[in-house]
Amino acid sequence: MLREGKGTLLHQLYTGLGTGVYPLLVLLRPLIEAVGGRFAYGIAQRLGRYAGVNLAARPGARTIWLHASSVGEVQAAIILTDVLLKILGDVTIVVTSTTEQGHRLASGKLPSAICLMAPLDLPQAVRRALRILRPDCYVCLETELWPVMLTEARRAGIPMLLLNGRMSSRSFRRYLRIRGYLASLLDGFRQVAVISEADGQRYAALGVPESRLAVCGNLKHDIEAVSPDQVRAASRQRLGVDAERVFLCGSTHEGEEEQLLEGFQALAMLGPAVWVIVPRHLERLAAVEALLGKAGLAFDLFSTLRDQVRRANVVVVDTMGDLADLYAGGDYVFCGGSLVDRGGHNIVEAARWGRAVYFGPHMKDFQDAADLLVQAGGGFQVADGHALADLLRAHANAPEQYAAACARAADMAARQRGAVACQSDLVRKILAAR
Repeated sequence: MLREGKGTLLHQLYTGLGTGVYPLLVLLRPLIEAVGGRFAYGIAQRLGRYAGVNLAARPGARTIWLHASSVGEVQAAIILTDVLLKILGDVTIVVTSTTEQGHRLASGKLPSAICLMAPLDLPQAVRRALRILRPDCYVCLETELWPVMLTEARRAGIPMLLLNGRMSSRSFRRYLRIRGYLASLLDGFRQVAVISEADGQRYAALGVPESRLAVCGNLKHDIEAVSPDQVRAASRQRLGVDAERVFLCGSTHEGEEEQLLEGFQALAMLGPAVWVIVPRHLERLAAVEALLGKAGLAFDLFSTLRDQVRRANVVVVDTMGDLADLYAGGDYVFCGGSLVDRGGHNIVEAARWGRAVYFGPHMKDFQDAADLLVQAGGGFQVADGHALADLLRAHANAPEQYAAACARAADMAARQRGAVACQSDLVRKILAAR
Protein backbone atom coordinates (compact mmCIF):
# COMPACT_ATOMS: atom_id res chain seq x y z
CA MET A 1 0.00 0.00 0.00
CA LEU A 2 2.87 2.32 0.80
CA ARG A 3 4.50 1.58 -2.55
CA GLU A 4 1.20 2.22 -4.32
CA GLY A 5 0.81 5.54 -2.52
CA LYS A 6 4.34 6.58 -3.43
CA GLY A 7 3.70 5.59 -7.03
CA THR A 8 0.49 7.63 -7.16
CA LEU A 9 2.25 10.67 -5.68
CA LEU A 10 5.16 10.28 -8.10
CA HIS A 11 2.75 10.14 -11.05
CA GLN A 12 0.82 13.17 -9.83
CA LEU A 13 4.02 15.18 -9.46
CA TYR A 14 5.24 14.09 -12.91
CA THR A 15 1.98 14.90 -14.70
CA GLY A 16 1.45 18.09 -12.74
CA LEU A 17 4.87 19.39 -13.73
CA GLY A 18 4.24 18.40 -17.34
CA THR A 19 0.86 20.12 -17.38
CA GLY A 20 2.50 23.35 -16.24
CA VAL A 21 5.41 23.12 -18.67
CA TYR A 22 3.25 22.59 -21.80
CA PRO A 23 1.75 26.11 -22.13
CA LEU A 24 5.18 27.59 -21.48
CA LEU A 25 6.65 25.55 -24.36
CA VAL A 26 3.78 26.57 -26.64
CA LEU A 27 4.46 30.22 -25.80
CA LEU A 28 8.21 29.83 -26.34
CA ARG A 29 7.93 27.74 -29.49
CA PRO A 30 8.68 30.62 -31.95
CA LEU A 31 11.80 31.50 -29.96
CA ILE A 32 12.91 27.86 -29.80
CA GLU A 33 12.49 27.52 -33.57
CA ALA A 34 14.38 30.76 -34.18
CA VAL A 35 17.30 29.74 -31.97
CA GLY A 36 17.45 26.27 -33.58
CA GLY A 37 19.48 23.40 -32.19
CA ARG A 38 18.58 19.85 -31.30
CA PHE A 39 15.45 20.64 -29.27
CA ALA A 40 13.99 22.83 -32.02
CA TYR A 41 13.82 19.95 -34.50
CA GLY A 42 10.17 18.95 -34.94
CA ILE A 43 9.10 20.99 -31.90
CA ALA A 44 5.55 21.48 -33.25
CA GLN A 45 5.06 17.73 -33.57
CA ARG A 46 6.66 17.19 -30.17
CA LEU A 47 3.86 19.38 -28.80
CA GLY A 48 1.30 17.07 -30.41
CA ARG A 49 0.60 19.37 -33.36
CA TYR A 50 0.57 17.21 -36.47
CA ALA A 51 -0.44 19.62 -39.22
CA GLY A 52 -1.56 17.86 -42.37
CA VAL A 53 -1.97 14.43 -40.76
CA ASN A 54 -5.52 13.22 -41.33
CA LEU A 55 -6.07 9.54 -40.65
CA ALA A 56 -9.84 10.01 -40.84
CA ALA A 57 -9.36 10.13 -44.63
CA ARG A 58 -9.04 6.33 -44.59
CA PRO A 59 -12.23 5.12 -42.89
CA GLY A 60 -12.07 1.49 -41.86
CA ALA A 61 -8.28 1.27 -42.12
CA ARG A 62 -6.64 0.18 -38.90
CA THR A 63 -3.80 2.27 -37.51
CA ILE A 64 -0.76 0.91 -35.69
CA TRP A 65 1.42 3.38 -33.81
CA LEU A 66 5.00 2.14 -33.51
CA HIS A 67 7.16 4.19 -31.18
CA ALA A 68 10.87 3.81 -31.92
CA SER A 69 12.94 6.22 -29.87
CA SER A 70 16.15 6.60 -31.84
CA VAL A 71 18.21 5.00 -34.62
CA GLY A 72 18.54 1.58 -32.99
CA GLU A 73 14.82 1.20 -32.36
CA VAL A 74 13.99 2.58 -35.82
CA GLN A 75 16.07 -0.20 -37.37
CA ALA A 76 13.85 -2.69 -35.56
CA ALA A 77 10.74 -0.75 -36.61
CA ILE A 78 11.78 -0.94 -40.27
CA ILE A 79 11.90 -4.74 -40.13
CA LEU A 80 8.61 -5.02 -38.24
CA THR A 81 6.82 -2.51 -40.50
CA ASP A 82 7.74 -4.37 -43.68
CA VAL A 83 6.27 -7.60 -42.32
CA LEU A 84 3.14 -5.98 -40.85
CA LEU A 85 2.30 -4.35 -44.17
CA LYS A 86 2.59 -7.73 -45.87
CA ILE A 87 0.48 -9.76 -43.43
CA LEU A 88 -2.16 -7.17 -42.47
CA GLY A 89 -3.01 -5.58 -45.80
CA ASP A 90 -5.01 -2.38 -45.39
CA VAL A 91 -3.29 -0.89 -42.38
CA THR A 92 -1.77 2.51 -41.64
CA ILE A 93 1.49 2.48 -39.72
CA VAL A 94 2.68 5.55 -37.85
CA VAL A 95 6.31 5.51 -36.69
CA THR A 96 7.39 8.07 -34.11
CA SER A 97 10.88 8.93 -32.89
CA THR A 98 12.27 11.19 -30.20
CA THR A 99 15.49 12.14 -32.02
CA GLU A 100 16.23 13.92 -35.28
CA GLN A 101 18.50 11.07 -36.43
CA GLY A 102 15.81 8.49 -35.72
CA HIS A 103 13.15 10.51 -37.53
CA ARG A 104 15.34 11.10 -40.58
CA LEU A 105 16.24 7.41 -40.80
CA ALA A 106 12.59 6.36 -40.51
CA SER A 107 11.51 8.90 -43.13
CA GLY A 108 14.18 7.68 -45.55
CA LYS A 109 13.60 3.96 -45.07
CA LEU A 110 9.83 3.79 -44.56
CA PRO A 111 8.05 5.56 -47.43
CA SER A 112 4.92 3.47 -46.77
CA ALA A 113 4.61 4.68 -43.17
CA ILE A 114 3.74 8.04 -41.64
CA CYS A 115 6.92 9.11 -39.86
CA LEU A 116 6.57 11.74 -37.14
CA MET A 117 8.31 13.07 -34.07
CA ALA A 118 6.86 11.61 -30.87
CA PRO A 119 4.94 13.90 -28.55
CA LEU A 120 6.73 15.03 -25.42
CA ASP A 121 5.49 13.08 -22.41
CA LEU A 122 3.24 15.93 -21.33
CA PRO A 123 -0.51 15.35 -20.84
CA GLN A 124 -1.71 17.96 -23.35
CA ALA A 125 0.76 16.84 -26.04
CA VAL A 126 -0.04 13.15 -25.60
CA ARG A 127 -3.82 13.72 -25.65
CA ARG A 128 -3.59 15.83 -28.81
CA ALA A 129 -1.49 13.13 -30.49
CA LEU A 130 -3.95 10.39 -29.53
CA ARG A 131 -6.89 12.41 -30.85
CA ILE A 132 -5.17 12.94 -34.20
CA LEU A 133 -3.55 9.53 -34.71
CA ARG A 134 -6.40 7.48 -33.22
CA PRO A 135 -4.38 4.24 -33.08
CA ASP A 136 -6.01 0.82 -32.91
CA CYS A 137 -2.82 -0.47 -31.30
CA TYR A 138 0.16 1.23 -29.65
CA VAL A 139 3.51 -0.56 -29.83
CA CYS A 140 6.61 0.65 -28.06
CA LEU A 141 9.93 -0.91 -28.95
CA GLU A 142 12.60 -1.93 -26.42
CA THR A 143 12.17 0.03 -23.17
CA GLU A 144 10.30 3.23 -24.01
CA LEU A 145 8.24 3.48 -20.82
CA TRP A 146 6.82 7.01 -20.90
CA PRO A 147 4.37 7.31 -17.96
CA VAL A 148 1.91 9.82 -19.44
CA MET A 149 1.82 8.08 -22.83
CA LEU A 150 1.13 4.68 -21.29
CA THR A 151 -1.45 6.06 -18.86
CA GLU A 152 -3.38 8.07 -21.45
CA ALA A 153 -3.39 5.27 -24.03
CA ARG A 154 -4.71 2.86 -21.43
CA ARG A 155 -7.45 5.28 -20.38
CA ALA A 156 -8.45 5.61 -24.03
CA GLY A 157 -8.83 1.84 -24.28
CA ILE A 158 -6.01 1.45 -26.79
CA PRO A 159 -4.36 -2.00 -26.59
CA MET A 160 -0.64 -1.72 -25.99
CA LEU A 161 2.29 -4.01 -26.74
CA LEU A 162 5.92 -3.80 -25.71
CA LEU A 163 7.99 -5.51 -28.39
CA ASN A 164 11.68 -6.32 -28.68
CA GLY A 165 11.89 -5.63 -24.97
CA ARG A 166 15.28 -5.66 -23.36
CA MET A 167 16.47 -4.58 -19.96
CA SER A 168 20.08 -4.38 -18.87
CA SER A 169 21.09 -5.28 -15.34
CA ARG A 170 21.91 -1.61 -14.78
CA SER A 171 18.42 -0.46 -15.83
CA PHE A 172 16.86 -3.25 -13.81
CA ARG A 173 18.55 -2.08 -10.62
CA ARG A 174 17.27 1.46 -11.21
CA TYR A 175 13.72 0.29 -11.92
CA LEU A 176 13.64 -1.83 -8.77
CA ARG A 177 13.66 1.40 -6.75
CA ILE A 178 10.24 2.29 -8.19
CA ARG A 179 8.97 -1.24 -8.68
CA GLY A 180 5.44 -0.53 -7.50
CA TYR A 181 4.98 2.42 -9.81
CA LEU A 182 6.59 0.64 -12.75
CA ALA A 183 4.42 -2.43 -12.22
CA SER A 184 1.32 -0.25 -12.63
CA LEU A 185 2.65 1.08 -15.94
CA LEU A 186 3.67 -2.35 -17.24
CA ASP A 187 0.24 -3.70 -16.31
CA GLY A 188 -1.17 -1.73 -19.24
CA PHE A 189 0.56 -3.96 -21.80
CA ARG A 190 -1.46 -6.84 -23.23
CA GLN A 191 1.80 -8.59 -24.11
CA VAL A 192 5.50 -8.02 -23.48
CA ALA A 193 7.79 -9.69 -26.04
CA VAL A 194 11.40 -9.78 -24.85
CA ILE A 195 14.68 -10.57 -26.55
CA SER A 196 16.11 -13.11 -24.09
CA GLU A 197 15.23 -15.23 -21.09
CA ALA A 198 17.23 -12.86 -18.87
CA ASP A 199 15.14 -9.92 -20.11
CA GLY A 200 11.98 -11.91 -19.36
CA GLN A 201 13.13 -12.65 -15.82
CA ARG A 202 13.75 -8.96 -15.17
CA TYR A 203 10.35 -7.91 -16.50
CA ALA A 204 8.71 -10.66 -14.43
CA ALA A 205 10.50 -9.38 -11.32
CA LEU A 206 9.05 -5.94 -12.05
CA GLY A 207 5.53 -7.30 -12.05
CA VAL A 208 4.72 -8.57 -15.56
CA PRO A 209 2.76 -11.85 -15.25
CA GLU A 210 4.37 -14.81 -17.02
CA SER A 211 1.15 -15.26 -19.01
CA ARG A 212 1.87 -11.94 -20.73
CA LEU A 213 5.56 -12.58 -21.37
CA ALA A 214 6.98 -14.08 -24.56
CA VAL A 215 10.65 -14.62 -25.42
CA CYS A 216 10.86 -13.87 -29.15
CA GLY A 217 14.45 -12.82 -29.86
CA ASN A 218 15.72 -9.60 -31.42
CA LEU A 219 13.97 -8.00 -34.41
CA LYS A 220 17.27 -6.53 -35.57
CA HIS A 221 18.54 -10.01 -36.41
CA ASP A 222 15.73 -10.51 -38.92
CA ILE A 223 16.84 -8.14 -41.64
CA GLU A 224 15.44 -9.33 -44.96
CA ALA A 225 17.65 -11.95 -46.55
CA VAL A 226 20.25 -10.30 -48.78
CA SER A 227 23.56 -11.55 -50.04
CA PRO A 228 26.30 -10.72 -47.53
CA ASP A 229 28.74 -10.65 -50.44
CA GLN A 230 26.68 -8.00 -52.23
CA VAL A 231 26.41 -5.83 -49.12
CA ARG A 232 30.12 -6.28 -48.45
CA ALA A 233 31.02 -5.27 -52.00
CA ALA A 234 28.76 -2.21 -51.86
CA SER A 235 30.13 -1.11 -48.50
CA ARG A 236 33.75 -1.48 -49.57
CA GLN A 237 33.05 0.38 -52.79
CA ARG A 238 31.48 3.21 -50.80
CA LEU A 239 34.56 3.31 -48.55
CA GLY A 240 36.85 3.30 -51.58
CA VAL A 241 38.78 0.19 -50.56
CA ASP A 242 39.92 -2.82 -52.56
CA ALA A 243 42.58 -5.13 -51.17
CA GLU A 244 43.32 -3.07 -48.04
CA ARG A 245 42.54 -4.55 -44.65
CA VAL A 246 39.63 -2.62 -43.13
CA PHE A 247 39.59 -2.14 -39.36
CA LEU A 248 36.02 -1.00 -38.69
CA CYS A 249 35.21 0.35 -35.24
CA GLY A 250 31.49 0.89 -34.66
CA SER A 251 29.66 2.91 -32.00
CA THR A 252 32.83 4.22 -30.35
CA HIS A 253 32.73 6.34 -27.20
CA GLU A 254 35.07 8.83 -25.57
CA GLY A 255 38.26 7.09 -24.45
CA GLU A 256 38.09 4.29 -27.01
CA GLU A 257 39.65 5.76 -30.14
CA GLU A 258 42.93 6.31 -28.26
CA GLN A 259 43.06 2.60 -27.46
CA LEU A 260 41.94 1.50 -30.92
CA LEU A 261 44.71 3.49 -32.58
CA GLU A 262 47.22 0.83 -31.52
CA GLY A 263 45.17 -1.85 -33.27
CA PHE A 264 45.14 0.13 -36.51
CA GLN A 265 48.88 0.70 -36.28
CA ALA A 266 49.42 -3.04 -35.75
CA LEU A 267 47.49 -3.87 -38.93
CA ALA A 268 49.16 -1.07 -40.92
CA MET A 269 52.57 -2.59 -40.15
CA LEU A 270 51.45 -5.78 -41.88
CA GLY A 271 50.30 -4.14 -45.10
CA PRO A 272 47.86 -1.55 -46.50
CA ALA A 273 45.08 -0.87 -43.99
CA VAL A 274 42.15 1.51 -43.61
CA TRP A 275 40.69 2.52 -40.25
CA VAL A 276 36.96 3.30 -40.26
CA ILE A 277 35.72 5.05 -37.10
CA VAL A 278 31.97 5.31 -36.45
CA PRO A 279 31.38 7.45 -33.33
CA ARG A 280 28.23 6.57 -31.43
CA HIS A 281 27.32 10.26 -31.08
CA LEU A 282 27.90 12.73 -33.90
CA GLU A 283 28.58 15.55 -31.44
CA ARG A 284 31.92 13.79 -30.76
CA LEU A 285 33.15 14.29 -34.33
CA ALA A 286 35.29 17.30 -33.40
CA ALA A 287 36.96 15.36 -30.58
CA VAL A 288 37.71 12.40 -32.86
CA GLU A 289 39.12 14.70 -35.53
CA ALA A 290 41.31 16.41 -32.93
CA LEU A 291 42.65 13.05 -31.76
CA LEU A 292 43.54 12.06 -35.31
CA GLY A 293 45.23 15.40 -35.89
CA LYS A 294 47.31 14.94 -32.75
CA ALA A 295 48.33 11.48 -33.97
CA GLY A 296 49.34 12.91 -37.34
CA LEU A 297 46.66 10.98 -39.24
CA ALA A 298 44.83 12.49 -42.21
CA PHE A 299 41.21 11.41 -42.62
CA ASP A 300 38.24 11.60 -44.94
CA LEU A 301 34.67 12.17 -43.81
CA PHE A 302 32.37 9.37 -44.97
CA SER A 303 29.79 11.85 -46.28
CA THR A 304 32.32 13.23 -48.79
CA LEU A 305 33.10 9.87 -50.37
CA ARG A 306 30.03 10.04 -52.61
CA ASP A 307 31.65 12.90 -54.49
CA GLN A 308 35.37 12.24 -54.18
CA VAL A 309 37.88 9.41 -54.06
CA ARG A 310 39.19 8.42 -50.65
CA ARG A 311 42.52 10.12 -50.07
CA ALA A 312 43.43 9.09 -46.52
CA ASN A 313 43.78 5.78 -44.68
CA VAL A 314 41.28 6.84 -42.03
CA VAL A 315 37.56 7.38 -42.61
CA VAL A 316 35.38 9.05 -39.98
CA VAL A 317 31.71 8.22 -40.46
CA ASP A 318 29.74 11.43 -39.95
CA THR A 319 26.29 10.06 -40.87
CA MET A 320 23.62 8.12 -38.99
CA GLY A 321 22.04 4.82 -40.00
CA ASP A 322 24.92 3.50 -42.13
CA LEU A 323 26.78 1.40 -39.57
CA ALA A 324 24.62 -1.74 -39.88
CA ASP A 325 25.65 -2.25 -43.53
CA LEU A 326 29.17 -0.87 -43.14
CA TYR A 327 29.95 -3.72 -40.75
CA ALA A 328 29.80 -6.03 -43.78
CA GLY A 329 32.66 -4.10 -45.38
CA GLY A 330 35.05 -4.56 -42.50
CA ASP A 331 37.72 -7.23 -42.26
CA TYR A 332 38.30 -6.80 -38.54
CA VAL A 333 35.35 -5.39 -36.59
CA PHE A 334 35.29 -3.83 -33.14
CA CYS A 335 32.04 -2.93 -31.36
CA GLY A 336 32.31 0.08 -29.07
CA GLY A 337 31.00 1.14 -25.70
CA SER A 338 32.95 -1.81 -24.34
CA LEU A 339 36.54 -0.69 -23.77
CA VAL A 340 35.03 2.03 -21.59
CA ASP A 341 32.12 1.39 -19.26
CA ARG A 342 29.15 2.18 -21.50
CA GLY A 343 27.49 -1.24 -21.45
CA GLY A 344 28.48 -2.25 -24.98
CA HIS A 345 26.40 -2.33 -28.15
CA ASN A 346 24.74 -4.87 -30.44
CA ILE A 347 27.52 -7.20 -31.59
CA VAL A 348 25.19 -9.50 -33.56
CA GLU A 349 24.70 -6.63 -36.04
CA ALA A 350 28.25 -7.33 -37.24
CA ALA A 351 28.22 -11.10 -36.77
CA ARG A 352 25.28 -11.56 -39.13
CA TRP A 353 27.51 -10.48 -42.04
CA GLY A 354 30.00 -13.21 -41.27
CA ARG A 355 32.37 -11.01 -39.31
CA ALA A 356 34.05 -12.13 -36.11
CA VAL A 357 33.61 -9.37 -33.52
CA TYR A 358 36.05 -7.87 -31.03
CA PHE A 359 34.78 -6.09 -27.92
CA GLY A 360 36.04 -4.94 -24.54
CA PRO A 361 35.25 -6.05 -20.98
CA HIS A 362 32.18 -3.82 -20.48
CA MET A 363 29.25 -5.63 -22.14
CA LYS A 364 26.62 -5.46 -19.38
CA ASP A 365 23.84 -4.32 -21.72
CA PHE A 366 24.52 -7.12 -24.21
CA GLN A 367 26.03 -9.79 -22.00
CA ASP A 368 23.82 -12.60 -23.34
CA ALA A 369 24.89 -11.95 -26.92
CA ALA A 370 28.53 -11.62 -25.87
CA ASP A 371 28.44 -14.96 -24.07
CA LEU A 372 26.80 -16.69 -27.04
CA LEU A 373 29.30 -15.29 -29.53
CA VAL A 374 32.34 -16.11 -27.40
CA GLN A 375 31.08 -19.64 -26.76
CA ALA A 376 30.51 -20.10 -30.49
CA GLY A 377 34.09 -19.02 -31.22
CA GLY A 378 33.01 -16.00 -33.27
CA GLY A 379 33.57 -13.30 -30.68
CA PHE A 380 36.69 -12.12 -28.86
CA GLN A 381 36.58 -10.17 -25.61
CA VAL A 382 39.74 -8.21 -24.81
CA ALA A 383 40.87 -6.37 -21.70
CA ASP A 384 42.21 -3.24 -23.42
CA GLY A 385 43.67 -1.77 -26.60
CA HIS A 386 47.02 -3.56 -26.16
CA ALA A 387 45.33 -6.97 -26.00
CA LEU A 388 43.23 -6.07 -29.04
CA ALA A 389 46.32 -5.11 -31.05
CA ASP A 390 48.00 -8.42 -30.16
CA LEU A 391 44.90 -10.37 -31.20
CA LEU A 392 44.61 -8.49 -34.49
CA ARG A 393 48.23 -9.37 -35.32
CA ALA A 394 47.61 -13.02 -34.51
CA HIS A 395 44.46 -13.21 -36.63
CA ALA A 396 46.05 -11.35 -39.56
CA ASN A 397 48.90 -13.88 -39.51
CA ALA A 398 46.53 -16.87 -39.34
CA PRO A 399 43.93 -16.14 -42.06
CA GLU A 400 42.46 -19.65 -42.16
CA GLN A 401 41.78 -19.68 -38.41
CA TYR A 402 40.28 -16.21 -38.61
CA ALA A 403 38.03 -17.19 -41.53
CA ALA A 404 36.74 -20.10 -39.45
CA ALA A 405 35.93 -17.69 -36.61
CA CYS A 406 33.98 -15.49 -39.04
CA ALA A 407 31.98 -18.50 -40.23
CA ARG A 408 31.15 -19.40 -36.64
CA ALA A 409 29.96 -15.84 -36.00
CA ALA A 410 27.64 -16.00 -39.02
CA ASP A 411 26.27 -19.35 -37.88
CA MET A 412 25.50 -18.03 -34.39
CA ALA A 413 23.75 -14.97 -35.81
CA ALA A 414 21.66 -17.11 -38.16
CA ARG A 415 20.37 -19.12 -35.21
CA GLN A 416 18.97 -15.93 -33.63
CA ARG A 417 16.53 -15.18 -36.45
CA GLY A 418 12.77 -15.63 -36.25
CA ALA A 419 11.83 -12.77 -33.93
CA VAL A 420 9.83 -10.82 -36.51
CA ALA A 421 7.41 -13.71 -37.14
CA CYS A 422 6.77 -14.08 -33.40
CA GLN A 423 6.31 -10.37 -32.72
CA SER A 424 4.26 -9.51 -35.80
CA ASP A 425 1.90 -12.32 -34.88
CA LEU A 426 1.30 -10.69 -31.49
CA VAL A 427 0.27 -7.48 -33.27
CA ARG A 428 -2.01 -9.41 -35.63
CA LYS A 429 -3.76 -11.11 -32.71
CA ILE A 430 -4.28 -7.83 -30.88
CA LEU A 431 -5.88 -6.24 -33.95
CA ALA A 432 -8.03 -9.31 -34.60
CA ALA A 433 -9.46 -9.00 -31.09
CA ARG A 434 -10.53 -5.35 -31.62
